[in-house]
Amino acid sequence: MLTRRTAMFSAAIAAMMLAAPAVAEDLKLPRQKVDLVAPPFVHAHEQATKQGPKIMEFKLVVQEKKMVIDEKGTTFQAMTFNGSMPGPLMVVHEGDYVELTLVNPATNTMPHNIDFHSATGALGGGALTLINPGEQVVLRWKATRTGVFVYHCAPGGPMIPWHVVSGMNGAVMVLPRDGLNDGRGHALRYDRVYYIGEQDLYVPRDEKGNFKSYDSPGEAYTDTEEVMRKLIPTHVVFNGKVGALTGKNALTANVGENVLIVHSQANRDSRPHLIGGHGDYVWETGKFSNAPETGLETWFIRGGSAGAALYKFLQPGIYAYVTHNLIEAANLGATAHFKVEGKWNDDLMTQVKAPADIPAGSTN
Repeated sequence: MLTRRTAMFSAAIAAMMLAAPAVAEDLKLPRQKVDLVAPPFVHAHEQATKQGPKIMEFKLVVQEKKMVIDEKGTTFQAMTFNGSMPGPLMVVHEGDYVELTLVNPATNTMPHNIDFHSATGALGGGALTLINPGEQVVLRWKATRTGVFVYHCAPGGPMIPWHVVSGMNGAVMVLPRDGLNDGRGHALRYDRVYYIGEQDLYVPRDEKGNFKSYDSPGEAYTDTEEVMRKLIPTHVVFNGKVGALTGKNALTANVGENVLIVHSQANRDSRPHLIGGHGDYVWETGKFSNAPETGLETWFIRGGSAGAALYKFLQPGIYAYVTHNLIEAANLGATAHFKVEGKWNDDLMTQVKAPADIPAGSTN
């Protein structure tokens, strides 16, 4: 559904593109095509590299789709990159070029684009990537800053927050060419990396208080905008759904492994906390040029940004990873689980006495 407002914005973008310089000739650099994977997983990549810069080729296909977002079967008219909430994590090294093909299939109903917080240029590439259904575009930008960064759709005006909270966000990780370090020159490596994208969702209710269902994003827009204006989400979830990262979908690790957790929130502030664990090294603002903080219990992810935390698991068991607004974690869905295998260490924690009745005659 193309509104008059979005049509006007499209015209303005088109004018900007006509005024832009011609596309530069292809760079004389090796190319690498990357096959993206759905979060929480991350495509294969080197943590450090001795190779020179490359042109890293990625492809994102916009999918407008109905998704189930909780155990009650509530449906949500999502707008996504590659069909997942969040979109895939893209990993490159400082000095590489990101060359993205963005596709908006003819079966979609909305114009879409992409704003890379990691890129340098007006609107983060949004002005150069706005495409209508049935179109595709190729954007290239140089990764000049290390860290983890949000990307999201930003088609203009009130469409921006609607598209973002409808699932159109993801993250880019730009690694230093020599890999991560502790800020004092000591190399840090991870055995596993997981990407957790936090979403605040706003689902309208009917007069009886039940969540409403819609057949298209456009049909849902007016009611959804009314809920959004109240700034009270109906769901706060990790990776698109209540329970998406718990139970059989729990994230796995082994005792002794270093796990890097990349966490993004494209719209609201968040406070990640690993119950029973810590952030050994935390890039709270997500930028690897800054020394990481160490030993954190809870860290802060600013709305519109991503952060990264590295932790070595020392005990087996189920660890809950939550946003430490515990109302959002317990009641609205923002909980993930790590299932860790290995041998228990009694020196770190032990039950000295099992639960038993209070002895008669003892005082409280």
